[in-house]
Amino acid sequence: MKLTPRARWQETCPNLFFLDAGEPSELEGYLLSLKILSPGQKVRSAARAGDGNMNCTLRVETTDSSLIVKQARPWVEKYPQFAAPWERAFSEAEFYRIVDAHPPLASLMPRLIAFDPVAHVIVLEDLGIASDYTGMYRGQQISSREIEVLAEFLSRLHRDERRNSNGSRLPNREMRALNHAHLFEIPLAVDNGLDLDAITDGLAAQSRILKGDQGYVREVARLGREVYLADGDSLLHGDFYPGSLLRTAGGPRVIDPEFGFYGPAEFDVGVFLAHLLLSSQPAHLRDLWRRAYLAPAPFDDRLMIQLAGVEIMRRIIGYAQLPVGYGLDRKSELLRISRQMVLEPQQSLLRLVEAQQSGNL
Repeated sequence: MKLTPRARWQETCPNLFFLDAGEPSELEGYLLSLKILSPGQKVRSAARAGDGNMNCTLRVETTDSSLIVKQARPWVEKYPQFAAPWERAFSEAEFYRIVDAHPPLASLMPRLIAFDPVAHVIVLEDLGIASDYTGMYRGQQISSREIEVLAEFLSRLHRDERRNSNGSRLPNREMRALNHAHLFEIPLAVDNGLDLDAITDGLAAQSRILKGDQGYVREVARLGREVYLADGDSLLHGDFYPGSLLRTAGGPRVIDPEFGFYGPAEFDVGVFLAHLLLSSQPAHLRDLWRRAYLAPAPFDDRLMIQLAGVEIMRRIIGYAQLPVGYGLDRKSELLRISRQMVLEPQQSLLRLVEAQQSGNL
């Protein structure tokens, strides 16, 4: 018999607090025990916050304020069949602590209020009424100003917070191994258990074309092994895409850094470039993204293009699907673009520049 999440939790880690929107009194007692609530303060409501994949994340309304409470569990919340590193809560809390020393960065992220290392719970500032940027996949356009703010955030993150002694504080190897599998391995596995035709009819056949390209498969594997899994000098967010960004009254804000580590700056920049393509944003915004981002030295634009190509591939034929509205033709085109980006990054870079100049890509 399939276990409920609570039963599975109790079997895996008995006697530990289990975050559940349906148990407000239990949540209230827990927050009182952490001294986040004072005697007399009450939990008025708790509901799921956002559409995140990794963790159980609730918005908790109290008599005096609103909080975001996240719990990491030993599985992926959206895909419980996949085990996930339980220690990711430690990595996320550490990311917030590191960034807190850089006010321009900290001002664009929620404040860390508390971390419970026993129950793997993080309590964060609630940024208020906001939505993530996944509407970009359904026709919404990100503004030039938002692009500039996000590019400045990554520029500062990559240039101001260098590895030095801090690299040992955030190796995040288990989360990198999980992400590595879903980026560079599982999507190109011949039998990975994902029914692509159930997502888009005909997509399985298109994926087999790419999986049969041994040069492409080898290069993707090399990028994963030699680039992504290798240590680098810049602090990376690690999952810089529209679902990790909030549109607030004060402008864009960055959340969910549980994949953060010290690695190649090209990764974060390439991932966001991929999502500008996946969401069919105008060419001038993709051009602005690269111009507004001030890279640390050295920075390899060809490597950025290759990593963008891998991200496109995994979002089309991997488990981390996006809420896109287009069908097989566009997805097939994006897979062809991914192949060119990975195998011919210099040509892809020139094509991207030429298309940006003409406004046709």
